[in-house]
Amino acid sequence: MAVRSCRLFSWIGGCLTKRDLICGKTVNINRGPCWFFVRSVKSGTWWDEHLSEENSQFLRRLIPEEYNALTNSKLCPLKDEPWPRQPWEEGSLRVGLIAVKLGMMPVWTKSGERHVVSLLQVEDCHVIKYIPKEEYDGKSAALFVGGKVSSPFSRSESLLQMYRDAGVAPKQKLSTFKVSDNAILKPGTPLYAAHFRPGQYVDVTAKTIGKGFQGVMKRWGFKGQPASHGQTKTHRRPGASGPGGKPARVWPGKKMPGQMGNIYRTSFGLKVWRINTKHNIIYVNGSVPGHRNCLLKVRDTNLPTRMEHNKNPPFPTFFADGEEQLPEDLYDEEMFQFSEPSIVYS
Repeated sequence: MAVRSCRLFSWIGGCLTKRDLICGKTVNINRGPCWFFVRSVKSGTWWDEHLSEENSQFLRRLIPEEYNALTNSKLCPLKDEPWPRQPWEEGSLRVGLIAVKLGMMPVWTKSGERHVVSLLQVEDCHVIKYIPKEEYDGKSAALFVGGKVSSPFSRSESLLQMYRDAGVAPKQKLSTFKVSDNAILKPGTPLYAAHFRPGQYVDVTAKTIGKGFQGVMKRWGFKGQPASHGQTKTHRRPGASGPGGKPARVWPGKKMPGQMGNIYRTSFGLKVWRINTKHNIIYVNGSVPGHRNCLLKVRDTNLPTRMEHNKNPPFPTFFADGEEQLPEDLYDEEMFQFSEPSIVYS
């Protein structure tokens, strides 16, 4: 870990030389003491600084093996005194998932319509911690969910202890989901892409791609000033920014240049077209925020017009060791499958 420090130095009795351009003479100018700062960066102690190269490589190889064994031991939560399950009811709120954005691809319906879908892969997603409603906000309980295994050397001791209590490896992203009382899951429970089913609608939240500081034409879509007829360096400027003498100020929320992107956005009401249970991939309709390989949150939609399509989901989640056996791919009833014949002769 880098440690920054500043030192204060004093230069006393300094002498500067100045040449007079008019008389051609050299004049010595004496000045008082001069103070200046010197910034230095010191490197602290890393976890592998006092280890040999062989020991460092051994730890890097041993720790992933231990975490893989932990993950495999949590694949069957029914063997470890599972918490009681309750049936789905109207108004139940399930937990969400953390997925990785892979990219986009086209799909077709049986009527020939073309849709673009985003591929979201669920990697090592587990329930980390349960927070009762008394400790959260007094209205509803919450679950900590982590996704995608990361290095333990960049995590604090308090976070590592929370992962040890859950019996899972440290995660790269940790998010909170509000759940109803009948949708509580035990810490350490794995979550899969089969948590959702084709035909359901989900909301996806992620951080948008950062564009940096941009002007009004790129940030807000302004038309800009005319290209000629007396315009001087005002082609991409916004123009007038507010009223004149009354009220003599700029209204709050005025569209001006500034930071563009790099904020959390949510895409609401995205339809699930396909679920791949082998690779845990969710095919959702349209585009989602974020760049490729970014981590995002996927949960049941809260749009009133789409909630009727989310009735009777896998509740509280899909258990791989349960009685339900799923095929490798699940398709929506309107989606065309290339394994089926496109022309049928009667």
